[in-house]
Amino acid sequence: MKERNCDILIVGGGTGAIGAALAALRMGQSVIMSEETDWIGGQLTAQAVPPDENPWVDQCGATASYMRFSDGVRDYYRRNYPLTDKARHTMNWNPGQGNVSRLCHEPRIGLAIIEEMLARYRSSRQLDVLLYHIPVAAETDGDRVLAVTLEDTRSGDQIVISAPYILDATELGDLLELAGVESIIGAESQAQTGELHAVEGDPLPLDQQSISWCFAVDHLAGEDHTIDKPEDYDFWREYKADFWPDKQMSWVYSSPQTLEPVHRQIFHADFRHRYTGGPGDLWHFRRILYKGHYPEGAFPSDITLVNWPQIDYWLKPLLGVSEDVKQAALRECKQLSFSMLYWMQTEAPRTDGGYGYPGLRLRPDVVGTSDGMAKYVYVREARRILAEFTVLEEHVGVEQREGFDSAEQFDDSVGIGSYRIDLHPSTGMRNYIDISCYPFQIPLGSLIPQRVENLLPACKNLGVTHITNGCYRLHPVEWNIGESAGALAAYCLDKGLTPRQVRNTKSHLRDFQCLLKDDLGVPLDWPPYARTTAR
Repeated sequence: MKERNCDILIVGGGTGAIGAALAALRMGQSVIMSEETDWIGGQLTAQAVPPDENPWVDQCGATASYMRFSDGVRDYYRRNYPLTDKARHTMNWNPGQGNVSRLCHEPRIGLAIIEEMLARYRSSRQLDVLLYHIPVAAETDGDRVLAVTLEDTRSGDQIVISAPYILDATELGDLLELAGVESIIGAESQAQTGELHAVEGDPLPLDQQSISWCFAVDHLAGEDHTIDKPEDYDFWREYKADFWPDKQMSWVYSSPQTLEPVHRQIFHADFRHRYTGGPGDLWHFRRILYKGHYPEGAFPSDITLVNWPQIDYWLKPLLGVSEDVKQAALRECKQLSFSMLYWMQTEAPRTDGGYGYPGLRLRPDVVGTSDGMAKYVYVREARRILAEFTVLEEHVGVEQREGFDSAEQFDDSVGIGSYRIDLHPSTGMRNYIDISCYPFQIPLGSLIPQRVENLLPACKNLGVTHITNGCYRLHPVEWNIGESAGALAAYCLDKGLTPRQVRNTKSHLRDFQCLLKDDLGVPLDWPPYARTTAR
């Protein structure tokens, strides 16, 4: 069996892993990163989810490296696509003009920019990326993780990598379980956390947010691109959850905020977006290429990314179950997405009174797969470390912070974020929990496990709850979590300290925070105009 070592091992190549690697590499450390698929970048790439960002993201609210990524995406289009003069000269323009974000882009463009940002470190061999590798074992000694065994999913070959610091950037927090790091899954109870929106009674570890298998489509009216009928289509065509207002295959779904039924079609000219006032139908929701940015005829159609309520899968959880149940859940989730596409192509009611849009064309090339589904399922909730400090609803939620006009201010802040507390329907058969939240900080204590000294979370697996995960799980926040974790590991190596010593020694904490802010461009607090603006 091969053996290797490095300064910092990042297990998992998700969005947080990119921020972590960039920070550690800039600080001079050698890094090995593993990735289960052949695309690093997680939500931004392999999961094909256009970035969900805060409304001030072009001015504040993201790290300097994340903004370099955003600027790089826009510049890529300017350098390589035949933009109109208007699009080319519009500052902070949106490639897809999607409603969900100011930066809706094709996933492979995100991959190109990430690869560009990492290229010089790969050329010098300061960074090595092991694609198609998953963690299968961890060697520990007391409160330290010594090494991780990675397996190549193509050949079955294994490699043991040792490092003084190891970061878990897997989508499900897989390394936490392998290394025996104390963690939690599912929904805590009100008795445990005191959160207004936590479950009553006993905690529900198998109550986890729904997952989604995203895909891209364009629309060529008058053509027929109907896929073969999916194997599970008859089930999904008739399926209706008791808490949902209509069948899964329907244009009707629950409003996340009010839970009232919403009727919203894929092409619906009369449906306006609540913020922009522009088209608010499903086609415009996560559109990633807008043909109007280009000369007439350059593209036959817009391209939109399907990540809608209809493809949220909640029948089985991924965590705390057997591998057979997990694989069954992943299969059924993908079948749900195929079924949604087939339903839209064949049976979906049209605004003109007809049925079906056979011109909807699945775009495997956009997501880089043979079957047309994203390379990896979109995961909203992972294992979470039991941390030195856990962020609760009382720290960020508007309703539970009655009498305050902002989120809790953390003296050990290592970053910021802003998103609603947005929990999708869950495997506990509960509907949305979508509640207002203040712009918040990322406390260093939430990155430090209660016991283990040298393993750090680098994505959604930090010290949050089922509730607060709902606002800490999106792209720029996950990037910031990873970046701060990577910087912390590098700082500890440079100074001969442990993460716990950095947090609990005032001089070390201030020194580390200055490094984040001044050297890496990680903001630690919100400007006054944003801090009190609830989302």
